[in-house]
Amino acid sequence: MAGTTKDMSLIKQVLQLKQAGESNRGVSRKLPIDKETVNGYVNTVKANGWNISDLLEIDDPELERMFHAGSPAYTDRRMEEFLILLPRYRELLADPKSHVSRQVLFDEYRATHPDGYGKSQFYYHLKQNLVAKKDVTAVLANTYKPGEKLMVDFAGDKLSYVDAETGEIVKVEVFVACMPYSDYTYVVCVPSQKTEDFLYAIRMCLEHLGGVPSILTPDNLKSAVISNDRHEPKLNKALEDMGNYYHFVVLPCDPASPTQKALVEDSVRITYNRVYARLRNRTFHSLLELNRAVWELMERHNQTRMQKRPYSREERFHAMEKELLKPLKPEPYEMRLYADLKVQANCHVELRQDKVTHFYSVPYIHVGKQARVVFTRSWVKVYVEQKLVASHIRSHTYGYTTVREHLASSCRVIMERSAAYYVEKAKDISPDCHEYVKRIFDPKRTAQPEEVYYKLCNSIVSLRRKYDLATFDLTCRQCMEYGIYSYSKFEAILRRNGMNASADETVIFHAPTPSNHGNMRGKDYFTGNDINQQQ
Repeated sequence: MAGTTKDMSLIKQVLQLKQAGESNRGVSRKLPIDKETVNGYVNTVKANGWNISDLLEIDDPELERMFHAGSPAYTDRRMEEFLILLPRYRELLADPKSHVSRQVLFDEYRATHPDGYGKSQFYYHLKQNLVAKKDVTAVLANTYKPGEKLMVDFAGDKLSYVDAETGEIVKVEVFVACMPYSDYTYVVCVPSQKTEDFLYAIRMCLEHLGGVPSILTPDNLKSAVISNDRHEPKLNKALEDMGNYYHFVVLPCDPASPTQKALVEDSVRITYNRVYARLRNRTFHSLLELNRAVWELMERHNQTRMQKRPYSREERFHAMEKELLKPLKPEPYEMRLYADLKVQANCHVELRQDKVTHFYSVPYIHVGKQARVVFTRSWVKVYVEQKLVASHIRSHTYGYTTVREHLASSCRVIMERSAAYYVEKAKDISPDCHEYVKRIFDPKRTAQPEEVYYKLCNSIVSLRRKYDLATFDLTCRQCMEYGIYSYSKFEAILRRNGMNASADETVIFHAPTPSNHGNMRGKDYFTGNDINQQQ
């Protein structure tokens, strides 16, 4: 085929036939080669004055160089344009922070020069003008089982967005994960490498995959591994909890051995080229906006046909791995935190987290005991003596979350106080008392908070026990008539009414009549004594 480099043994056969006197057309009929190609070879021999016998003795590589030395390109108009751009290309390729690859440069070149070089010529001229020396390293070719392992890592360089309110540039961490069997890749930006953000990124990845692999292989960052012992690494408790929830095993790579997760390291490199480089000239104003752009580029990457395989990463993942993943839990995982707290005398534990203090109730029988509190962003559970004694919805503001049944009876009375509570209580005393208490809390009469009148109502209920109902009702009617709503005045009027009621009562005195006269002397005793004295 014209334009295609022929094997050197075929060129030597052309030369042998020409040496035997065969015409160019006759050579093309006898060999699988186009006549124009034969013409080109013959013209090259004539133009250079070569001897066919000498050419047949030359080794194939040297003969290839002689026949395919290339044509000069620097006289082409496209080369003039290319040479103008070359210094900038050289600068970008030499800067590791730009993460620009030849493919990115070619895409941008074709966008601005649609009549410029094709991909192969563009790469060739870059290679001719850029000299790169790389050390050769040997790595073990690994074999992976489909759906078995997920490798995760953070990229070394960060992406950023501009805060829309402050204009501040906010840098974010880039989490990269890949399924090594299919090389299917997932990327998400998170605020930091802290444990909570790390677990959130893993959760987002599992939800994107639609299932859970059996093994998770992270690097030795603190969010995953507390003690990076080569033989028995100590995992972060939060990551262990997540593994137990989703049923995957965490097998971190050995310290200082990134080759054990070489594929995710390669995915990081690809992320630099296919995400970082393409986003370098774009500005984002939120983390969500940045992530949407990242996901769009990674979807394009996963759907692109691989260079050495007849399928894309996404096709391979769905064909070989997706069905082998374990199903996700219906509820997404939330990071669990732990605290050992003492149950206070007010029947609550004081939980402080993220600079916010909130109190959660515990049954009063556990006052003074030590409690283990397990909490997430959504819920709080309190354990005493390894038994669950209280469960609450998590609050992220200062205050109290109280379950009525957790409090002692004396505490419940105080907790239940309200205007409705006192109005209902007064209804059980008398109609006059009920009407008076209703007027105390009437919003048309006062704009004060209800709590201002709780002590007054408690005192009124207490005074009822010391006075008869008629006097008490009279006092209520008088206070309503004159608009009196203070304890001291109510008590003074009640005391006066009580005294007046006592003065109006009829006093009847009854002389006692003894039933036993054995100890009484009577008038005869005294009369007898007088007679004896006279005698």
